[in-house]
Amino acid sequence: MLRTSSPILAPIREKIEAGERLSFDDGLVLESPEVALPELGELANLVRERKNGNAGYYNINTHLNPTNICLYRCTFCAFRSDLRDPKGYWMNDEQVLARGQEAVDNGCTELHIVGGLHHQAKYDWYRQVVQVLHDAYPTLHLKAWTPVEIDWFCRLTKKPVRWVLEDMIEAGLGSLPGGGAEIFHPEVRNQICEHKADSRRWFETHREAHALGLRSNCTMLYGHIEQPYHRIDHLVRLRELQDETKGFQTFIPLAFHPENTKLGAERNITKPSALVDLRQMAIARLMLDNIDHIKAYWIMLGIETAQISLAYGADDIDGTVRHELIYHDAGATTPEVMSVADIEQVIREAGRDPIERDTLYHRVERSAAGWRAAEAITAGA
Repeated sequence: MLRTSSPILAPIREKIEAGERLSFDDGLVLESPEVALPELGELANLVRERKNGNAGYYNINTHLNPTNICLYRCTFCAFRSDLRDPKGYWMNDEQVLARGQEAVDNGCTELHIVGGLHHQAKYDWYRQVVQVLHDAYPTLHLKAWTPVEIDWFCRLTKKPVRWVLEDMIEAGLGSLPGGGAEIFHPEVRNQICEHKADSRRWFETHREAHALGLRSNCTMLYGHIEQPYHRIDHLVRLRELQDETKGFQTFIPLAFHPENTKLGAERNITKPSALVDLRQMAIARLMLDNIDHIKAYWIMLGIETAQISLAYGADDIDGTVRHELIYHDAGATTPEVMSVADIEQVIREAGRDPIERDTLYHRVERSAAGWRAAEAITAGA
């Protein structure tokens, strides 16, 4: 039996102990300041250990942002650049391949590829990023392009989502990241990113990807102008698609970093505290009963909070994350890369067992000859 004792949590505790699904209204209760964070964490940890035991997953990965030039002007973004801005860049094939070589040289199993929507770049350039990397480094898993980018490719080619995804798969696409979700509710989305792909398009893209056999991740950006209702609405919508397709692997709650953003300056927003971060991690674990993994993205949370998150519902802290730019441009002060030894120490200090996994959640085995994906990781095993 759990030690939680708050009367407000009693009905929810009973549901969790019985393995029953929480309702929308239950989610709003979890958001209430009347619910003590340690008690919430205890409930989330019960679910986490049911699904993933004592495992603390990580991978060895590198980020590639092929351009930061973007025609959209999302108010929460510090990464984007105008064409003539001195910080703007646009990689050529040689630079892209150099990042792939660096990834392989450092034992990476994954390259995470997202970037800006360059108004002068043709669709073929985006496809070529995937193609040249896959041709040169076929063992490197390419997790690329959010629904926002896929939507832009549809506009460039005048083709449907499925055609674009099939074409990218042919080029070497391995899975989709979870970005571009932000907050689904139009009351918020229309204020922070009104011109880019809406929630309907986001879900269409992931639904089509799952139908084609691609796995994907999902995210939520919190700590800006949204309210608890919007966050729970977001989680329930993700849960509903997962009921339908079972294609999501991991949910990543992302805290808004206000530094160098228009939204942060105009609304005088400060970064969410570690306590808020832990609450959102725990709520996600409790609400998303059909998504196997919850990731504590250490780049965004900070190493210490990510470590504590392993007791608040998270079972994964991402990976080495070489060359992350998007959160660092928004003021993140975390290191730009973390060694495997450091990652494993962080996980062990949290009382968890470090397990290297690949993008598709297979255990990774390493030897002098290199690495290979071993058995699939099964939640609840």
